[in-house]
Amino acid sequence: MYKLLLCWRYLRTRYLALACIISVMLGVATLIVVNSVMSGFSTKLRDRLHGLLSDIVVEGMTLDGFPHGKAHVERIRQSPIGDKIEAMTSTVEIFAMLQFRYRGQMITRPVRLLGVDPVERSTVGGFHEFLLRQKDRTAPSFEIPEEAKWRYLENHPPMNREQAQAAFAGVEEQGLTGPNPPPPEPPMPTFELPRGIILGNAIASYRKRGAKAEQDANDQYILYPGDDVVITTVGSVQDERGPNRDAKLFPRQARFVVCDYFKSEMSEYDGNYVFVPLDYLQHLRAMDDRVTSIQIKLKNFDDAKQVVAELQTMFPEERGFTVQTWEDKQGPLLAAISIEKGILNILLFLIIAVAGFGILAIFSMIVVEKTRDIGILKALGASNRGVMSIFLGYGLLLGVVGAVLGTGLGVWITMNINEIEQWLGHLTGHDIFPRDVYYFKEIPTDIQPWTVLLVNLGAIAIAVGASILPALRAALLHPVRALRYE
Repeated sequence: MYKLLLCWRYLRTRYLALACIISVMLGVATLIVVNSVMSGFSTKLRDRLHGLLSDIVVEGMTLDGFPHGKAHVERIRQSPIGDKIEAMTSTVEIFAMLQFRYRGQMITRPVRLLGVDPVERSTVGGFHEFLLRQKDRTAPSFEIPEEAKWRYLENHPPMNREQAQAAFAGVEEQGLTGPNPPPPEPPMPTFELPRGIILGNAIASYRKRGAKAEQDANDQYILYPGDDVVITTVGSVQDERGPNRDAKLFPRQARFVVCDYFKSEMSEYDGNYVFVPLDYLQHLRAMDDRVTSIQIKLKNFDDAKQVVAELQTMFPEERGFTVQTWEDKQGPLLAAISIEKGILNILLFLIIAVAGFGILAIFSMIVVEKTRDIGILKALGASNRGVMSIFLGYGLLLGVVGAVLGTGLGVWITMNINEIEQWLGHLTGHDIFPRDVYYFKEIPTDIQPWTVLLVNLGAIAIAVGASILPALRAALLHPVRALRYE
């Protein structure tokens, strides 16, 4: 009991101990905040990548993909792994050039053109939840909304409003009014809109410079629904007469009308991806039923290894196929994030290590100051182990108090980090999280309980470890020599 009383007395009376507690507290709070923010970014990135790539991707190695896309999908469904698959979709992904007119100038930029079936693509995830106009719609489409049609007509007036409205609605059949019906009216002029296209949000807009965190509308759009764009890509015709087929490339061009935006909040995708109907892109490039990839969503991702092994036998690499999980495709990026997080944790633990050296110095001073008291304790019967446990308990108490306070501070900062960021922005006049660089509305965070627990255990272990040497020195003091100290 006397050990606890002495530890508590030293904690209350030794104000230098407050510096150690504050050091441990700040170190624990910093580690919790940094880990939570990095985990938030990592989780958001993994969710986006997983959704955009689905669980497993079967890809062709050539520019024009591989033939019989629908047959391959059905073949996979009929295979032994068919019951493990929840949904599949075929995709054509190629490079293209996008052109549009803005303020009298023709803008040209390279893009990645994806031909998709919007309904099927939504079943594997990573599509309809990122659309702006059709967000979370179970059956999204490339249909051009009514207001976008009128905007297109204003830019390309083919006829008056009544004629255009009749062209959209179709010509209704005239009913007979008597034995001598009136002569039929001349047919309405036909007008066919271009196909719809879904643009990456960062292609159709730019982030306003100096946008503040509290502002909702940071995106300044240069392309609106109803504006037309021109896609230029290449088609290929293959010579099937021999084993070495030669693909002849030729340019293909088509006009599209913007019908929606794709906003995943990842600049790599929002600034490069455009989506068009799969069947139309296949027709445009003379691909017939060829596709470049098949995306597969599993019922349980734990079956991924088994499914990949089976698919690799069905689609061998020597025949021009690659079969990968989404983690395999993004392995270098995910590994880099994990390595950076580990290195940063090691560096930040040095803050707690500094607190540990403070504890070591303060405990050494206490041992010197309390040499006579230690001698009296030993003369009264205190064992070496008992004296040592006093200082180890004192170190444990400093570590626990600092870790608990640091956990509370770190969790509070993490939960209110966006409000703190806005306050610091107003105070300094500079955004810590600039909205013209990052496309996230808020700083993402993810508090992981196991990480918080490990940080606390590490901080307490450092505090206890720093008190071992002074505790040993105190325990090994001879009582007679200690009483002669003064």
